[in-house]
Amino acid sequence: MELLIVSGLSGSGKSVSMNALEDIGYFCMDNIPAKLLPQIVAFSRAGDSQLDRVAISMDVRGCHTQQEVREALDLLDLQQVPYKILFLDASDEVLCRRYKETRRRHPISLAENIPTIQAIAKEREILQPLLDRADYVMDTSLFSTAQNKERICDLFVPGGGAKAAMRLNVISFGFKFGLPGEADLVLDVRCLPNPFYVPQLKHKTGMDQEVVDYVMSFEASRELLKRIEHLLEYALPLYVKEGKSELTIAVGCTGGKHRSITFARKIAEYCEGQGYAVSLQHRDATR
Repeated sequence: MELLIVSGLSGSGKSVSMNALEDIGYFCMDNIPAKLLPQIVAFSRAGDSQLDRVAISMDVRGCHTQQEVREALDLLDLQQVPYKILFLDASDEVLCRRYKETRRRHPISLAENIPTIQAIAKEREILQPLLDRADYVMDTSLFSTAQNKERICDLFVPGGGAKAAMRLNVISFGFKFGLPGEADLVLDVRCLPNPFYVPQLKHKTGMDQEVVDYVMSFEASRELLKRIEHLLEYALPLYVKEGKSELTIAVGCTGGKHRSITFARKIAEYCEGQGYAVSLQHRDATR
């Protein structure tokens, strides 16, 4: 099991980071008390419940003293549980500003009725053992939400970087059956020659090589595909940068059997070649 302990100052971006880790395949557990950490880890590693990648968030809501934190980590070491620690930090000024902007109170400030700046100082003291042992320390003072997510993906997606955090769904469809409601981008390939009017291709689909060869035999088809690829080459990194976790590209022709399937397959193949995780569906292929 790959275990990642995520900790840091309240308001430093732990929730965003945990969401990003979940998007890239971690099983995430939030607000785990320090005293329960060894038991939670043991459960995650046991028998049929064994999990491959686990991220556990620990902060002052469940860690009340340095001693609690040290004892929990020491017990993991004693049990020879391999783990890494990601610690998120930000300047006191930025943390105070974030609390003012959200109009929320720091958990220690709320519990002990002390000013936010004092609560932050006490929180730093309690979490010091986690910072001391951290494998990764991220200062998010100047990070946007999207940049925080991108940095997480760069750290924890082997060879994939932030691209792997945005899943692409490519769907072929027929306009006569309606637009897919989940579509973010809709591409219309009805402008291309239609294999439906070729007798030997009419009852085949874009899953058959004969149909693909026919559709792509035209210069207009090859040029359109090239321009779509140029569009995606430019646009997809912008969606990644913005922090989008899922993007649906819908490719439509009249009936959803020939041209749309051909282009959906070509687009999915191109996106996979660019390093994105892609799923491919043909909504109307059997209508």
